[in-house]
Amino acid sequence: MTAMRFLMVMLCLVVMPFFANAADELSIKGEYTSAPGFKFTYDGQQVEVLEFFSFYCGHCYHFDKSIAVIKGNFPKKIKWRYMPVYWGKGSSKPGEAYMIAEEMGKGEQMKKALFDAIFLEKRDIGDMAVLESLGDKLGLGFDFSRRLRAGDKAKEANAALIMLEAYKIEETPSVVIAGNIKVTPHMVNENMDLFRDNIIMVIKSILNR
Repeated sequence: MTAMRFLMVMLCLVVMPFFANAADELSIKGEYTSAPGFKFTYDGQQVEVLEFFSFYCGHCYHFDKSIAVIKGNFPKKIKWRYMPVYWGKGSSKPGEAYMIAEEMGKGEQMKKALFDAIFLEKRDIGDMAVLESLGDKLGLGFDFSRRLRAGDKAKEANAALIMLEAYKIEETPSVVIAGNIKVTPHMVNENMDLFRDNIIMVIKSILNR
């Protein structure tokens, strides 16, 4: 499923609310809240995790290193989807750059390059020239720059913001697990290590139900 098609399906779920069956969640351990209007969904094979994050967010940069640990606890049992968003005066362009790179097979590399650029190199990742230079280093070529300047992923970036609001998420990183299980750093006093462990606990409970 393409990123655009996935986002459109999720937006339809916002318009057509479903409510979780409370009995489905009784055995789930960990700190979380249920997202009103969204259905608990688990096919018995894989748990889907939506991560809402911002390339401007220091906690997101720190947490990104934990994602491999979480996945490693459940080989082939997690479908992780990245939902880049931004707050306030941030730009949608870093998220758009990531989405384009992902389609071109360089999503993980671009994600790392964007985080390194802002937090290690202190560069302005809202600057088109900076984004194009990152694309060049990853060998994405002219097509990447053309699509970025044309706003090829602007609609998807906006759709991610709409989903952020629909889930009533107020901080990044935050994750939504199995359709409506919302886990945020606030639940564990903003401690990213505890945030990681809490996510692992929730996923383990779902897989062992």
